[in-house]
Amino acid sequence: MSHNKIKQIALVAHDNMKKDLIEWVEFNKGTLKAYEILSTGTTGALIEEKVGIKTTKLKSGPLGGDQQLGAKIANGEIDFLIFFWDPLSVMPHDVDVKSLLRLAVVYNIPVACNRATADFIISSSLMDSKYERRLPHFDEYLSRKIEV
Repeated sequence: MSHNKIKQIALVAHDNMKKDLIEWVEFNKGTLKAYEILSTGTTGALIEEKVGIKTTKLKSGPLGGDQQLGAKIANGEIDFLIFFWDPLSVMPHDVDVKSLLRLAVVYNIPVACNRATADFIISSSLMDSKYERRLPHFDEYLSRKIEV
């Protein structure tokens, strides 16, 4: 495996989805060890405890962890996001979740919101090669005229 840069993978899961994410991480443990793993606090603690993979733990999602990940995406510090979210439960921090997913799209990083998509991403031949993602040009947005 020749990495020009170790890919940084963000792992997040809502409470009802943590078991599924832990099972996915356990299944892909050998592959994931080659990458830097970041996670929201509770998810990261469970990954370390149950699977034994070291993670860089941020705050719990509802306490700012989703926003910390969003900032890392905006700064180019996350290569892809795996976020097993619960589509059947209302979350008190839904706006944070939507913001995190929006930033992933704005900055053109792959996002997996379920196990099938995560499987396709982790098994991609692009995992072991340098990938230059296209970033949108923000020039027009940044140079817009705001009338006050």
